Amino acid sequence: MEEVSNLEKLESIKSLQSTIGKLENALSQMTGNGANTTLVKKRLKAVNIGLAALENVWNQIPRHFTQEDLIEARDVITGLFPSIKNSYAKSKTGSPQSTLLKRRMKALELSIQAIDELSIK
Repeated sequence: MEEVSNLEKLESIKSLQSTIGKLENALSQMTGNGANTTLVKKRLKAVNIGLAALENVWNQIPRHFTQEDLIEARDVITGLFPSIKNSYAKSKTGSPQSTLLKRRMKALELSIQAIDELSIK
């Protein structure tokens, strides 16, 4: 896994926690509206696994996942990149939105690396 500064670690963890919060809010709203929540649930589970994988690799906080969960989480997280990159490309350079999206992409990239590291073990 690539070396990252303590600031990048903190920003990545905060970014994933924020993403989880947004997904939880979306799930709550969609459930209340009777909408199909399958995709949001899948993304929420994947980002939770990504965060847990980072915490495991960086802070040795033990977490146990099946290989199937790790593979699915990696695939779901990878599938988030096209829409995030599209939004980032449309955002104004230096804007809070572009900063948030850049941090989110970095956090997700690092979580994939952590998942890969856990998958090898």
